[in-house]
Amino acid sequence: MEKKNIKNGLMLFVFFFKIGCFTFGGGWSILAQMEQEFVDRKHLVTKDELLELVAVGKSVPGIMITNISMLFGYHVGGLFGGVCAVLGMTCPAVLILSLVTCFYNAMKSNYWCQGALTGIQAAVVPIIGSAALSLGKDALRSRKGQIVCIAAFVLLVFAGVSNIILVVLGIVLALALHFIHR
Repeated sequence: MEKKNIKNGLMLFVFFFKIGCFTFGGGWSILAQMEQEFVDRKHLVTKDELLELVAVGKSVPGIMITNISMLFGYHVGGLFGGVCAVLGMTCPAVLILSLVTCFYNAMKSNYWCQGALTGIQAAVVPIIGSAALSLGKDALRSRKGQIVCIAAFVLLVFAGVSNIILVVLGIVLALALHFIHR
């Protein structure tokens, strides 16, 4: 194993452990932090590469952010980097949920806990919106991407087409366009 992959793997573990402990709002708020850290500050990946990893991570079964962290870690630090990123992402959740489970009865009716959760919910909305706008700008810069996005939205909201069918249709359309271009 290369020394660079070990260094990157440990860096990934620390980063994902830190955001796993203090990030509320799920995968999209984590993606916003990943973009700031690895695209803007460290320049380890480009915005396009991050978008590709997000697209693949969302397309496979499982928890979106765990899939993305594995792919991202593998991209940056090989197999060791991928494992470190997933462990860094999942360990805080397991530890925090274990503590919450132990003290659930005391926490569920605590005035301060309820107030803190209300504040966290209010803070999460702009974080998720920021990630969606930042990554969405680059994902929808082509006319074809915009048309597909609008069509999928219309089919989902107004025609009641299921998410699974939309994903399958997206795959078929992407493959068809790929073969047409060849």
